[in-house]
Amino acid sequence: MAKQQTLHCSFCGRSRDEVKILIAGQDGHICENCVEHAVEIIEQELGSTTDNKHFSTQGHKLSVRKPIEIKKFLDEYVIGQEDAKKILSVAVYNHYKRLNQKQDSDIEIEKSNIIMVGETGTGKTLLAKTIARMLNVPFAIVDATVFTEAGYVGEDVESMLSRLLQACNYDVAAAEKGIVFIDEIDKIARKSDNPSITRDVSGEGVQQGLLKLLEGTEVLVPPQGGRKHPEQKLIKINTQNILFICGGAFDGVDKIIARRVNTNAIGFNVNKELQEYQHDNLLHFVNAVDLKHFGLIPELLGRLPVVTYLNPLDAVTLRNILTEPKNSLIKQFTRLFEIEGIELKFEPVVLDFMVEKALEYKLGARGLRSICESILTDAMYELPSQKVKLFEVTLEYAQRKFSNSKLSMLKVA
Repeated sequence: MAKQQTLHCSFCGRSRDEVKILIAGQDGHICENCVEHAVEIIEQELGSTTDNKHFSTQGHKLSVRKPIEIKKFLDEYVIGQEDAKKILSVAVYNHYKRLNQKQDSDIEIEKSNIIMVGETGTGKTLLAKTIARMLNVPFAIVDATVFTEAGYVGEDVESMLSRLLQACNYDVAAAEKGIVFIDEIDKIARKSDNPSITRDVSGEGVQQGLLKLLEGTEVLVPPQGGRKHPEQKLIKINTQNILFICGGAFDGVDKIIARRVNTNAIGFNVNKELQEYQHDNLLHFVNAVDLKHFGLIPELLGRLPVVTYLNPLDAVTLRNILTEPKNSLIKQFTRLFEIEGIELKFEPVVLDFMVEKALEYKLGARGLRSICESILTDAMYELPSQKVKLFEVTLEYAQRKFSNSKLSMLKVA
């Protein structure tokens, strides 16, 4: 017993009673405090040589692709949406240039955060994921629906930076030059213009929490995400050079735009062709005023200076989405059947039938997958047990299987 009391840390000299844990070695002991200090020293020494060397190849010496090259890469995966791809390509390229600019210049280039507006299934998230493939800066995609105001159940807005840290193995210098894509930004819109006695903790409260984050400030981030608590070690991140791209469906914003551009004008001097164009392409005219009426606060919109849109998908675009991209839907299902040793073929009229139904149900590109699944589910269930080498989907087969599925009962309001 007396021997146990004389045990002490060989590094700092603290006795057994003064520390929580004493780890025994061959000729001595070490306490948990000294282990923590040792880890910090190792991270500083090795981190400055290995991690920074790794980041210098990926971060500082950025292989800057020109905007046209970035757009060409996006064209391989995303069909249509020329304006959105052009604006994203320029934004990413300018972000690279900001990171590479010499510090001795008097002019400081500020970042231009982006907000993308488009119906569901038009490719907002796909654009973000595709850009993440080609970038060699840390990139994180986060969902705005999980955030709540500080102090309430849910995640703090700072947790999006935890995802960015995780994407670059907790290299703070790399994370401070990353890109964050905030999806479903429209879900944190203010619920109503009328002030209420109840706090809008998942709407306006989150928008207020995002203000300083988007503009650029030093934020204390919990390394593992979740809530902050007093005993937790927090990592300080400066968001000055982090580019934020926001995307949302903004369902109903087209009515707000229609009221502003007045597509229902009557009279002798009305240009009918222009009026029809405006009515069919309302999202082309979206601006910050419309988003303010939708429920985003003016302070947040001021920090998202670039507003772009994604076109609703027409029949030609949907038809191309089925077959043209590298990761197209038909190629995915063909590969699924190939794994079983079955060659899958579609009659061209079957693809037109799928496009027709997708337009009818207004589900965008995601609707195509639902329709494909409903047509091919029975085949995927039965064929692996049969010795079949070729399976061709005919129009009659597709119509029969689709009419038997619950999806055919779907009605559009």
